[in-house]
Amino acid sequence: MKIINLAKNTVLANNVVIADTPVKRIKGLLGRREFKSGEALILRPCNSIHTLFMRFAIDVLFIDKYNKVIKTIHNLKPYRLTGIYFGASAVIELPVGTLESSLTSKGHYLQVED
Repeated sequence: MKIINLAKNTVLANNVVIADTPVKRIKGLLGRREFKSGEALILRPCNSIHTLFMRFAIDVLFIDKYNKVIKTIHNLKPYRLTGIYFGASAVIELPVGTLESSLTSKGHYLQVED
């Protein structure tokens, strides 16, 4: 799977994992030692996250049911909590620097494809 920013025609990730069950969402990235460029985790449904017990910072996208970016967070460090974004239906977690390099920002539409 890959995630594409349709506004900028850039690829955010080409190795995407979807966490769409309670157990998978709770586990998330916990226990991982690294998050490589090109990887992403989609948490669905989700409108808030934490980085408690994580070993690295991440970039975060909150998206609505139309895959429109409603909030971006650059470089969310370990042991932090985000706000609750009631319009969000999913969260995409990415390696730090992905949002900057792909020029992704609020209002952009994403496409997730096989």
